[in-house]
Amino acid sequence: MTDKSFAELLDHLFRTVHPKGRGSYTYEQVSQGIRETSGLKISASAIQQLRTGVNKNPKRDTIRALAGFFGVEPSYFFDEGEAERQRAEIQLLAAMRDQDVRRIALRANGLSAASLDMLTSVINQARRLEGMPESEESDLLDDE
Repeated sequence: MTDKSFAELLDHLFRTVHPKGRGSYTYEQVSQGIRETSGLKISASAIQQLRTGVNKNPKRDTIRALAGFFGVEPSYFFDEGEAERQRAEIQLLAAMRDQDVRRIALRANGLSAASLDMLTSVINQARRLEGMPESEESDLLDDE
């Protein structure tokens, strides 16, 4: 079981999974999206109660429907390792929604390891100059 509550995990999805250039989905949009994709009827107020922790015991079908709407596996809500992996994927996808980030990533494809190391150094220096924290790639990638 994950250390985070269902409400915290759902809130994270609301805050991070949404179309580029706009804010979070409304409860009504999530309710309607679930209805359209799964046929399950769950009210906007019921979703709000789950997100705020008023209702701490969602039904299995509700968990599946919410996971499906936000593009995660239902295990996101129960397995800390899986939740962390999926949070990292969400963070990476959010970064890749940025056209400039995507353009740089695509142009770096195929470069040698030495060139990629040099680019990483340049990016880290630029982040420091702009007062940003070091790259959080360890949170995003686990392929090493």
